Amino acid sequence: MAMDNRSGSIFGFVNPSYGASDPGMNVPLTSNPGLSQLSPYLNFDPAYLQTAQPEFIALEGASQKRGRFELAFSQIGGSCLVGASLGGAHGIYRGLQDTAAAGHTGKIRRTQLLNYITKRGSASANTLGVIAFMYSGLGCLLYYARGSQEDEINTIGAGTLTGLLYKSTAGLKKCSMGGLAGLALSALYVAFASRDRFKDHYARF
Repeated sequence: MAMDNRSGSIFGFVNPSYGASDPGMNVPLTSNPGLSQLSPYLNFDPAYLQTAQPEFIALEGASQKRGRFELAFSQIGGSCLVGASLGGAHGIYRGLQDTAAAGHTGKIRRTQLLNYITKRGSASANTLGVIAFMYSGLGCLLYYARGSQEDEINTIGAGTLTGLLYKSTAGLKKCSMGGLAGLALSALYVAFASRDRFKDHYARF
């Protein structure tokens, strides 16, 4: 009975030993000519993979860009985190000054510092969170009111209305100042976010 050429025993069940004469072992260790990125193990050219495509799957016919409602959650959460960070930093600064002026030391000073950080951090987080919530909600309302049309008008309008609404209970003068502040901030954001498109537009003239 003939023995398998890949084995040291009958049928290759015991102590297999592969040699260079085995056709299944002739796997090239270098790329083929003309294919510099060819993988010798996967046998395909990675250059054919399109890495410029989006990294998420969108429904057929749907926009590849996230809408205002989807962005609202990250905007509100990010605003709360930024407000808590800024308020906590300001609380540490004021707490160190006030406790040093009052002569507090040890546990009393640490407790006072924690109170300053918690109080100012929560107040700042609440303020920025409310502003972000108003801005996101008004932006969504403008988006649907204008027939699902998304452009810079929604951003500027939402920013202006947010300033007016946030200062609406402080009198007409402060309400107007809040609206102007919202208009200025939203206009600056639009100018920064769309700077490349504006450059291309003016370059044609």
